[in-house]
Amino acid sequence: MSTALNTLIRAMHFAAVKHREQRRKGEAADPYINHPVAVAHVLSTEGGISDVVTLCAAALHDTVEDTDATVADLQQLFGEDIAAVVAEVTDDRSLSRAERKAAQVAHAPHLSDRARLVKLADKICNLRDMLSGPPTDWSGDRLREYFDWANRVVAGLRGLNPALDAAFDATYARRVELR
Repeated sequence: MSTALNTLIRAMHFAAVKHREQRRKGEAADPYINHPVAVAHVLSTEGGISDVVTLCAAALHDTVEDTDATVADLQQLFGEDIAAVVAEVTDDRSLSRAERKAAQVAHAPHLSDRARLVKLADKICNLRDMLSGPPTDWSGDRLREYFDWANRVVAGLRGLNPALDAAFDATYARRVELR
């Protein structure tokens, strides 16, 4: 097995172990691991991304933010490049939700290319999840606010991958379907 493929499989496994008890907020309460796998899948199949650092970072993108994993863990297990991309897309949990959301908008244009791709695929997947099974306690207004905020984040991510830009635009356009 190639070293790159081995690294990607290890990253997927690590993410699966770390997220094993977590569920998504949507109606179906899907296993959380479905989300990082979907982000990597969007990058690979829709964006044509084959860079193993970017795909591993996609698989690991929520581990530091949502589990007990640290950037140091990722550095040790997967190397500096992958850990650095994950660190770039990790929200600072010491900030309030409003501050985290504002920081994502402000920081998006300043991310590395790899982090911009991961963040863009993450937003595509989040919006698709909201369309297919939004959290039951979210009103239509809250869903539309989320879509509009995601659009503001993505404004700073555009231009690297036209296919992913188009996938986001197509998904965002479906916001009219929200309850």
